[in-house]
Amino acid sequence: MRILILGGTQFLGRATARLAVEQGHEVTCAARGVSGVVPAGARFVPVDRDDPQALAPLADAGFDAVIDVTRQISHARHALAALADHVGHWSFVSTISVYADNTTPGQSVADAPVLPAAPADVDGPVGPDHRWYGECKVSIEELVRERMGVDRSFICRPGLIVGAEDPSDRFPYWVRRLSAGGEVLAPGAPTDRVQFVDVADLAGWLLHAAGTRLGGTYDGIGPAMTRADLLAGVAAGLDLAEPALTWVDQEFLISHDVREWSGERALPLWVRLPEYGGLMDRDTRPSLHAGLAVRPLPDTVRATASWMAAHPAAVRQGGLDPADEAVVLGEWQAVRDR
Repeated sequence: MRILILGGTQFLGRATARLAVEQGHEVTCAARGVSGVVPAGARFVPVDRDDPQALAPLADAGFDAVIDVTRQISHARHALAALADHVGHWSFVSTISVYADNTTPGQSVADAPVLPAAPADVDGPVGPDHRWYGECKVSIEELVRERMGVDRSFICRPGLIVGAEDPSDRFPYWVRRLSAGGEVLAPGAPTDRVQFVDVADLAGWLLHAAGTRLGGTYDGIGPAMTRADLLAGVAAGLDLAEPALTWVDQEFLISHDVREWSGERALPLWVRLPEYGGLMDRDTRPSLHAGLAVRPLPDTVRATASWMAAHPAAVRQGGLDPADEAVVLGEWQAVRDR
């Protein structure tokens, strides 16, 4: 195939471009080029997508498929105007942040309500909290379906993406923390659900969708697992003995200013329940049936750990500081001993 990736210089876009080259496809990456470089073997075309005509010169290049990851509504609109009539298939990487209900476990694309589209005066996420992110993705989904039709468009809604070249502190935190050993603060309960997708698996599915002209809307995420299984899988991928886990009640953590999900003083992949019981417990059976292949967790851990070792400065050092973790564990022990 001749594939145009709108992006291709970091994380998912770069992983998709790399895998496409490995599979023998002819790959072009169109991006500003400020976030990184494209993989060896891919052609790079510098474009500024703020310019409505930036992609017009690529219209007659004979691409079989386009893969776009944008969060800017105008960027999607410009791309579709320039390219939709000249390609056979369009994949848009959306997000599970489009869903309006994060409380109910077991929802699927077929039954989960989505947010309204972004207001007319909003073009992209705003501020450090990325306000309007989900709504902007909803708007872009609508544009893609309208312009390409359901049969020629693949809308992929990933959850948390993990693996090599992950710049966040979410999955890498647990790889780093279990590697350090000692008593590990595990948030919530062992049976709490956790859900994510390996970036390489998601890249493979995007290429599968392009090659088979898969149409429709799907969640791009692997089956949910328990937090106990997550931590056991991380240990297995690191060839470690069973970790010394201390499970700490979520209300205790919240009262001691231990934060959720990611960032400073946070325990990644942890969200409070029941408020966010559906965020990491979605029904992935339709996606697996449609070709999403999920590798064993230890393989993801090994790839992540290898990349972290080779590029230590590339991982944002967030999460719970070891000194803070020790304090919280000590205070939890005092409560349990009363």
